[in-house]
Amino acid sequence: MDIANNGKGQLLYKKAKSIIPGGTQLLSKRPEMFLPDYWPAYYSKAKGCKIWDLDGNEYIDVSYMGIGANVLGYANDEVDNAAKEAINNGGMSTLNAPEEVYLAQKLIELHPWAGGVRYAKAGGEALALATRIARAYTKKDIILFCGYHGWHDWYLAANLSNKDALDDLHIPGLEPLGVPKGLSGTNMPFHYNNIDEFNALMEKHKGNIAAVVIEPIRNKYPLDGFLQKIRTATKSEGIVLIFDEVSAGFRLCAGGSHNVLGVNPDIAVFAKGMTNGYPLTAIVGKHDVMDSAQGTFISSTFYTERIAFAATLKSIEVYEREKVWEKQSEYGRLIQAGWRKKADEAGLDIEIGGILPMSHFSINGKENSLVYKTFITQEMLKRGYLASNSFYTSSAHSVEIIEKYLDDIGEVFKMIARLNCEKISVESQLKGGVCQSGFGRLN
Repeated sequence: MDIANNGKGQLLYKKAKSIIPGGTQLLSKRPEMFLPDYWPAYYSKAKGCKIWDLDGNEYIDVSYMGIGANVLGYANDEVDNAAKEAINNGGMSTLNAPEEVYLAQKLIELHPWAGGVRYAKAGGEALALATRIARAYTKKDIILFCGYHGWHDWYLAANLSNKDALDDLHIPGLEPLGVPKGLSGTNMPFHYNNIDEFNALMEKHKGNIAAVVIEPIRNKYPLDGFLQKIRTATKSEGIVLIFDEVSAGFRLCAGGSHNVLGVNPDIAVFAKGMTNGYPLTAIVGKHDVMDSAQGTFISSTFYTERIAFAATLKSIEVYEREKVWEKQSEYGRLIQAGWRKKADEAGLDIEIGGILPMSHFSINGKENSLVYKTFITQEMLKRGYLASNSFYTSSAHSVEIIEKYLDDIGEVFKMIARLNCEKISVESQLKGGVCQSGFGRLN
């Protein structure tokens, strides 16, 4: 497939950068994060695990599946029909949509430790609400956190007192511009599986901690009772434990990953894993903690729209009926084993990580790993794939698709090995620049 850079998608993206600061609404969708000047950028249609760009080119998505939002695949018929029915019956009115009660009941059924649910529209926003509720409940200010939790002030405030605080947690170079300086010192980061670091922060800020916010699982599994130790410590101190299930939720089971890991929080936040592409998030928590939401002001018109509630209810129904978590893990095992086999056959040094439904790899060599990532994206695009160094599985994929993908990426691995053997720079074979690794200004 020709990947000439004069496609409609790139032309539109150049226009976007002149009128939309940053080019897109989501950092993870910037074309520079994949293949500068050549990534298709925009889609005209998506169905199953296929995407069509503005020029009508068809691709198989073996990368992020809507940045993790489409566990059932794109445009799932049952979910979309539920949304269409909600539209036909009125997506918004002066009265409330009954689906928000039905969904709350379902989420509490999946998480019997919980007793209350509030809603928002985006993951970062929901985490901001969860921390507000925790502070309202405890009447304290400081939050200890581990991992990436969005763009809101409560989180970015970590970089006020230490400009590098968030660098090795997820995204380096995040400037806290616009975050009130008075928030400096209100949140403190710690690293996953480092219980000593966590304990030191607990001791230093004893008596002033409102909440601990952590992704229960992301790239690594908890070791040596890490989550249980945090649960025990927070419970003894009356600190609200918040699990960010935005990414991991509805990947390992129907509900939160903590159901598999065996540790219950006080609040769990769910988002894209449960909605199959519709904008809705849920803050699920213990009754007494969530009741504090009544004492602080949390209210928004579009938190009440009906369409996403109807779609999410159907999405969870399909997910449970088809046991999609089993497919996600099965496909993840095939992918991780396949990457290892193809890299070994090519003689490449590869590191593989992530939970099975959200796998990723990096190639170790003489050049920057981003060079290899960009080259893989470029060569796989020629073969009709939207690919990167990650593969988020969905029920729309299949064993046949994965096996063909592994054969094709195996050929790209061999291309890299040949270039290395012939002492030809892989970067010299890129049509455009090297992809970005994180936050960066574009205009």
